[in-house]
Amino acid sequence: MSQTILEVENLQTHFFSDRGAIPSVDGVNIRVGKGEVVGIVGESGCGKSVTSLSIMRLIPSPPGKIVGGSIRFKGEELIECNEKRMRQIRGNEIAMIFQEPMTSLNPVYTIGDQIGEAVRLHTKVDKREARKKAVEMLKRVGIPRAEAIVDEYPHQLSGGMRQRVMIAMAMTCNPELLIADEPTTALDVTIQAQILDLMRKLNEESGTAIMLITHDLGVVAEMCHRVVVMYAGKVVEEGNVRTILKKPKHPYTIGLLQSIPKLEESRERLYSIPGNVPVPGSLKTGCRFAPRCEHAVDKCHQEMPELLEVEAGHFSRCWVNQ
Repeated sequence: MSQTILEVENLQTHFFSDRGAIPSVDGVNIRVGKGEVVGIVGESGCGKSVTSLSIMRLIPSPPGKIVGGSIRFKGEELIECNEKRMRQIRGNEIAMIFQEPMTSLNPVYTIGDQIGEAVRLHTKVDKREARKKAVEMLKRVGIPRAEAIVDEYPHQLSGGMRQRVMIAMAMTCNPELLIADEPTTALDVTIQAQILDLMRKLNEESGTAIMLITHDLGVVAEMCHRVVVMYAGKVVEEGNVRTILKKPKHPYTIGLLQSIPKLEESRERLYSIPGNVPVPGSLKTGCRFAPRCEHAVDKCHQEMPELLEVEAGHFSRCWVNQ
């Protein structure tokens, strides 16, 4: 087992509204080893992005708040860190690529200014050196005409180019952990492949650990060493990528895999999991997936199963297969 650099234990993040506390993340455990690529998968609304924002301590407060659990990075408890210390960690030791680069880049500053700011915040260099570093990073992520692009604004670049800029900014200070929140969403397939290839290269050459948040199991198969499957704020299955894709145990994971169209099969209708993801906080008892599960028994609706090891290194939260 590789040395653990990130350990999330029983993380609970709630949002407070007129309806009271709404648990968006409800007792999540995630471990990321040094140089490891861990995929976090699940439908929209399952708590993937809120988990990543909790790790970065970027949950908007109000209405959100981390109400319990532990987030340890290299043994340091991030929940107890003050904002000054978190600013030192963000971008320097833990970096994040956000889902939509157009809303993450500042429209009134040039690309060079924005990458240079990340350099100057964490290293003692002047503006000229920061610009030089920005050009170097743009070349590293495969952006052509880096010397010209550095003086352009976000709106002048395509979606794929903006996502590369985000990766360049994230990798500027050689972080030990990169959190990528659906980095290939809304990009065409050729650009997706280039972005994933770039991230794989950074992982292999720099030894950067990656926590990859996605709903695309094809991306997981290509990129990840281990997979964590989330549903309605909880981890429902975890294991190495080969095991999860070949021998899934939880009915939700099985349903996700069945939803993927196969080239060798001819179907009139694609499979879809019946029902919808429950509104956070609406299910008070039992397994969160029970209302949509064709294998559910009475116990599933009454008691929440534990996440138990069903095989070596393979965990599942299900009464039926325990």
